Amino acid sequence: MRRIIPALLLITLIASPALARAQQEPDWNAIEKESTQLLSDYIRINTANPPGNEMKAATFLRDVLSRSGIDATIWEPAPGKANLVARWKGTGRKKPVILLNHMDVVPASPQYWKVDPFAGTVKDGYVWGRGAFDMKGVGITELMALVTLKRQGVKLDRDIIFVATSDEEVGGALGAGDVVKNHFDLVGDAELVLNEGGEIELDDARKLRYYGIVTAEKSPFWLNVVARGVPGHGSRPRPTAAPNRLVRALERIRTWETPIAILPVVERYFRDLAPQADPSLRPLFADIRKAVQDPKAVARITANPYYNAILRNTISITVLSGSNKTNVIPPEARAELDVRLLPGQDQQAFLADIRRVVADDSVEITPQGIGWPSTGSPDTSEPFRAMERVMRRTDPGAIVTTFMPSGFTDCHYFQEKRIPCYGIDPFKMTDDERTGLHGNDERVSTANLRFGTKLFYDILREVGGAK
Repeated sequence: MRRIIPALLLITLIASPALARAQQEPDWNAIEKESTQLLSDYIRINTANPPGNEMKAATFLRDVLSRSGIDATIWEPAPGKANLVARWKGTGRKKPVILLNHMDVVPASPQYWKVDPFAGTVKDGYVWGRGAFDMKGVGITELMALVTLKRQGVKLDRDIIFVATSDEEVGGALGAGDVVKNHFDLVGDAELVLNEGGEIELDDARKLRYYGIVTAEKSPFWLNVVARGVPGHGSRPRPTAAPNRLVRALERIRTWETPIAILPVVERYFRDLAPQADPSLRPLFADIRKAVQDPKAVARITANPYYNAILRNTISITVLSGSNKTNVIPPEARAELDVRLLPGQDQQAFLADIRRVVADDSVEITPQGIGWPSTGSPDTSEPFRAMERVMRRTDPGAIVTTFMPSGFTDCHYFQEKRIPCYGIDPFKMTDDERTGLHGNDERVSTANLRFGTKLFYDILREVGGAK
């Protein structure tokens, strides 16, 4: 026995530094400061798409990972484009989890901003700039969660695969699409993907409303509308002129109320939010299937643009074109429609329906080509429940619910390969703060960078079975 005790003591002493690192809470103040600087630097790499030029951004991320001892692979699917995959090894007892983010951002019009959208300005407790929220800010919280786990010496049962892609803002074919189609060997063993798209909603008084995890997305089905007629001089109006036919067709489309459809993800969302809804809305939210049988209730609920978008297929008239001269009636007038279909909807059936609504053979309606079957991820899986546990520990008593965004992300590329994908936006924000998304003065608070990094850190520990 005397020989055994010193041996055990020696083993304990040797193991204790690593054990202490794993058990010691990270320095979140330092992490907030580091995240702020990284996001500021990242925003200064202008990846507005088109053209994107994501190679510079990929090199930046690779260098950050390298400084923490995590190797990354970069390749160029097209000139100037880039995708990055990095893997931090776990024990292998469970399949990997992918942290997915995109490097490109939408364009910005500087004349409408309070700051230069590509300067990475830090002021008033916020990092300002295009991509601060969508999605460079989220990407930095994913990266910092991964780096912090490595620095802390945390051992997970899963590999963590960090994937940064090009081209998401224009469909993702050269980004996540390329990763899945041409480099699936780098990611195909994963069990789940964590991506953007959820919400942590604050009311105007900054009181927490709910955590929303994306389990389903609508899919795009963008359409061209072309009306044709006899051209002529603008001084002689013609009722059958192409612009007139187009306007009539678009008015029929604009006033068409597409049918209501209740998906399980949406039903749960309304039911979960019922207790905190306006008292007059609580019974409607508590039983949304019954509520939509009443036209008055439908009118009230769908007056909210988001509620309307998750209850039906939607159509926005976004592009119009006709003559290039005021005094010329053109032979053609064109429009483009941003159609978003609910999961499970048939594209060809919808196309037939909208043609019946227009009821004019001189108006041609054709798909642009973008679109895919929308799939979802279960809210009964262990990873989903692990995220619920973390969120409820973070905010005891919080509502955690399923969420379906009105837009789409790169999740579908992985879901088509039967890899579940969940959307999390790890920032607590009001509706007003979210207006920067694809808008002016996009920004994220430094406090949210800290909070978001910790949320991903805790989720990865929970999902990964941290030791």
